Amino acid sequence: MDKREMLDRLAANGDERLLLGRVWDKYEQCRRRNLPEGTGFLSPAEQAAARRLLNALSVTEGYAFWGGYDGAQRRQLWFLPEWQEAPEEDAVRVVRASFYEEDALTHRDILGSLMALGLTRETLGDILVFPRWADVLATAPAAELLLSDWTDAGRVRLHTAPLPLAQLTPPQEKTKEIRDTVSSLRLDSVLAVGFSLSRGKAAEAVTSGRVQVNWTDCQKPDRPVAQGDTLTLRGLGKCVLEEVGHQTKKGRVFVTLKRYL
Repeated sequence: MDKREMLDRLAANGDERLLLGRVWDKYEQCRRRNLPEGTGFLSPAEQAAARRLLNALSVTEGYAFWGGYDGAQRRQLWFLPEWQEAPEEDAVRVVRASFYEEDALTHRDILGSLMALGLTRETLGDILVFPRWADVLATAPAAELLLSDWTDAGRVRLHTAPLPLAQLTPPQEKTKEIRDTVSSLRLDSVLAVGFSLSRGKAAEAVTSGRVQVNWTDCQKPDRPVAQGDTLTLRGLGKCVLEEVGHQTKKGRVFVTLKRYL
């Protein structure tokens, strides 16, 4: 199978095909030049697509996903030569924007002000919003632009300064543990428990294209899910199937899920 055929088979749409083509090019450039090659920041769904490509190419080592801290959602994909074990320290930089009024800005406010500067989403990693400041992870060129030109978000004035990556403290995510039983490990059954829905509503959400399994679109309510899978429902967030237990006498299966609030 040639490159074009593989991209056509792996990509769900035109945008994803372009992404996978760029990832493949980075991989080949690293191998050819023996120098590190990295992508911009990828969303979880884009990372999942990149992993599918790497699996198809039988690439099992020599690369790393990095977003600046453990648990980052948006991460760069770096292909590394044999002499390098990890991405460069300045691959991800942090800019802290402080503001006077407490809780004056939301994630949407911050992102909107960044887009107004002409930045593209791939140059920006996670945006961590606190009561009186926001930490933005970015590529080095984007960070320089933020330090020089990012002065406000709406009507809120900002004071920006570089923050050493080692001083970054990501906020703790609020979660809720859910323990229940399901009739089977079908996607709609587990989704219903994770998001407190009826099974019918869960199946409808799946068929309408609002659900992803491990950041990949899925429209099959009867798809089996497994321990460790991440389920996302547009508008309601995500949950992780943390544990699959034993069956009850009536054949139902004990499950434990972590719901992100």
